[in-house]
Amino acid sequence: MAVHGGLLRLSTPGDGAIVDLTEGVRSVVRRSDVATGVAVVFAVGSTVAVTTIEHEPGAIADLQALLDRLIPREGDYEHNARNQDTNAHAHLRAAVIGPSESVPVVRGELGLGTWQQVVLVDFDDRPRDRVVSVQVLS
Repeated sequence: MAVHGGLLRLSTPGDGAIVDLTEGVRSVVRRSDVATGVAVVFAVGSTVAVTTIEHEPGAIADLQALLDRLIPREGDYEHNARNQDTNAHAHLRAAVIGPSESVPVVRGELGLGTWQQVVLVDFDDRPRDRVVSVQVLS
């Protein structure tokens, strides 16, 4: 099995910002010259996640509202109490969604649906510089 990799580096404002990674992932896949395989997209950090969604304002607002209802920013969180911190909600949201996605590579392209994009969701409560590792396996 051959592995080809690349890193995507970006800055986010945090607070649930959702960033479309699709073109960056496509770029790594194209440089890999892999025709058939899988692209693994992994966000480095415990307050950030990777998922797929239609990256349009309505879907973005709906996802953010859902997460606000499920895991509110304000709450009685042990992480915050033990660490004099304010981002327990960010850790929990990231754990629920997860740090990675695997996308098939078909004929040298990402096997995504028409309205499906790979996105990074930064849950931390402050701006962050983020690194996303893309590994293309063939």
